Amino acid sequence: MMNGWYGHGWGTGGWIVMALLMLVFWGGVVTVVVLLLRRPHHPGHGFPERPAHDGAERILNERFARGEIDEQELTARRAALRRRE
Repeated sequence: MMNGWYGHGWGTGGWIVMALLMLVFWGGVVTVVVLLLRRPHHPGHGFPERPAHDGAERILNERFARGEIDEQELTARRAALRRRE
C-alpha cells in the first residue's frame, strides 16, 4: 500500500525549526516597522533643519526692531548664541 509519503519527513525537529524561523521573521518585520516609525522626521522632506540659533537671532532682531533692546544688548546676546554652536 503506497500513500505517497517517502520517508518520515522532518519530524518534530522540523516543526520546531519552522516555528522558530517564523518567530525570527515576524520579529524582524516588527523591528523594521518600529525603527521606521521612531526615526526623526525632518520638515521639508529630508532637508536638514536650520540651526536652532537662527530662530533665536530672528527673535532678537525683532525685539531690536521694536525697541525692546538696544544695540549693545543685541550684539552681546547674538555673540552668546553663536558661542554655543
